[in-house]
Amino acid sequence: MNGFSGKIAHVDLTDGRIWMEEPPAAFYRTYLGGQGFVAYYLLKLVPKGAEPLGPENVLIFANGATTGAPLAGGGRNAMGAKSPLTGGYGEADVGGFFGAELQLAGFDALIVYGKAAEPVYLWIKDGEIEIRPAGHLWGMHTLETQDKLREELGDSLVRVSMIGPAGERLSRIACVMNDATRSAGRPGLGAVMGSKNLKAVAARGKQRVQMADPDKFKELSRWMRDNWKDKSWGMHDLGTAGGVDSLDHAGQLPTRNFQNGTFAGAHAISGEVMRDTVMVDRDSCYACAIACKRVVEITEGPFQANPRYGGPEYETIGAVGSNCGVDDLAAVSTANELCNAYGLDTINAGMMVSFAMECFEAGLITSEDTQGLDLRFGNAAAMVEMIRRIGERTEGLGWLLGEGPKGAVQEIGPEAEDFAIHVKGQPFPMHECRTRHGQALGYAVSPTGADHMHNFWDGSMEKAPLSEELQGWGVYESMPQTELGPAKVRAFTHVSNWQWLDNHLGMCMFIPWSVDQKVDLVRSITGFKATTMELQQVAQRGVTLARVFNLREGLSRADDKLPKRMNSYFKTQTVNEKPVDPEVLDESISLYYGMMGWDPETGTPTEAGLAALDIEWAAEHLK
Repeated sequence: MNGFSGKIAHVDLTDGRIWMEEPPAAFYRTYLGGQGFVAYYLLKLVPKGAEPLGPENVLIFANGATTGAPLAGGGRNAMGAKSPLTGGYGEADVGGFFGAELQLAGFDALIVYGKAAEPVYLWIKDGEIEIRPAGHLWGMHTLETQDKLREELGDSLVRVSMIGPAGERLSRIACVMNDATRSAGRPGLGAVMGSKNLKAVAARGKQRVQMADPDKFKELSRWMRDNWKDKSWGMHDLGTAGGVDSLDHAGQLPTRNFQNGTFAGAHAISGEVMRDTVMVDRDSCYACAIACKRVVEITEGPFQANPRYGGPEYETIGAVGSNCGVDDLAAVSTANELCNAYGLDTINAGMMVSFAMECFEAGLITSEDTQGLDLRFGNAAAMVEMIRRIGERTEGLGWLLGEGPKGAVQEIGPEAEDFAIHVKGQPFPMHECRTRHGQALGYAVSPTGADHMHNFWDGSMEKAPLSEELQGWGVYESMPQTELGPAKVRAFTHVSNWQWLDNHLGMCMFIPWSVDQKVDLVRSITGFKATTMELQQVAQRGVTLARVFNLREGLSRADDKLPKRMNSYFKTQTVNEKPVDPEVLDESISLYYGMMGWDPETGTPTEAGLAALDIEWAAEHLK
């Protein structure tokens, strides 16, 4: 098949069975890979009510329509399982090289069932899969694991997707790491992988993605090669960390567990300071020229950093930096390394530390609970030590914070609920929605819990005239970032679906492909005569299936809500903030449901809505 290998591998670790599925072309066109595959197979394969950390859950590695194609942004893969953090739909998307290598090894997706009796890893090479013992790898940090596997397999180009000790010890905020520097984070998939006694998946392949229209593909690829500097030089120069100063100046930098939107020490941890001090290199994902990844090295002082673990991106800087009141870039870099080594999602880990800091300052956590650690905002050493304890899952607070916000509140008490900034059990990313109310809607209705990657950026609607792409979605008039009326909901619905499409394609959102170019990429790679409308429907289909999964697992409209802190002003007010009115948000949620073809009251996809997306079969899971 053009763009795909046509094979999906299934591996049952309980009995060692391995089998192949070869879906028809219509299946690929309907779901397109990535998130589409994750949503489809989770509904089909995970029994209702399955324990997320039990053998009935499945773990899915799914490539998209562009994964493995030699072009900027096509190096990503999706991962999915029932989330141990939320109890609902769990999906993470990750860059690096593993997804492309899995594609070149002959597989569009890998689905793992059951639980091995002892630790194992999977070795995938040129269409063959082996289950191998991994007892000698258990307990290793991610970089050690990768080095050991490459040595064992005799190939320095083997690509590895793996867990660290946090995943082995079933931390609900553990992630899966590609290449020891890219995280499939957020919903706790590292714990699912650990629950299966699966330490790693190693891949190596020599196949190539077959193009339906090689000439058109080369034309698009050359365009990005020739224009990326004009379009994305800032991303190359400063990476996502380039947003620290601008967000702080706008009053949108999460600070001290989202109590404030500005941070006095912001510039000290900014992308500019990183570039000019501790950064020694830039790294890139498969076939990408932009090289937005930071590589830092620190060899002196109390906080050090190994460049082989990369460097902190914006989300990490916000989570363990400003949101913990820490303005020490070396400490932020060390915390980033610890998270990558232990296999912890940096957003979740930083948010759990900031939660604990606020609890400590409020007297809900004592020095006895912290074993003498002065866990106050701004204490860089305490932040780093707490990250280490969460990674080790040491007894006491280190273990508890690894349970995520719901588990921590349940143990500490209801007084801590106001300090737990999350949706559905997944902590907020580092974007302040009291200044962007379309994003607030996105946090509330996201099937994975609070997430920014398939969300809306209200700033695009303040500009006049609006971009041609927004006007192409039927949004013609600009409006304030804190507006949340029907036009904003319409814009959010269309734009967020298009953001979700990236997760189907295996495409990085930071590559400046236009809407039309993405359509052309799908056509030139797969041969499907896709249209913009069709690709929008593909994404809406995936989101709707995720909604069905959550409804089946007991989540409802009552879970589509924001934490109380978003209904109040910052402690230190800024000119841009406006608390999110719960009644206005509730009205916008009903509008969003209706626009998605869901019941406006319950959010349940209607019969007509499912039929419009050609997924009538999903109604069976709503009974």
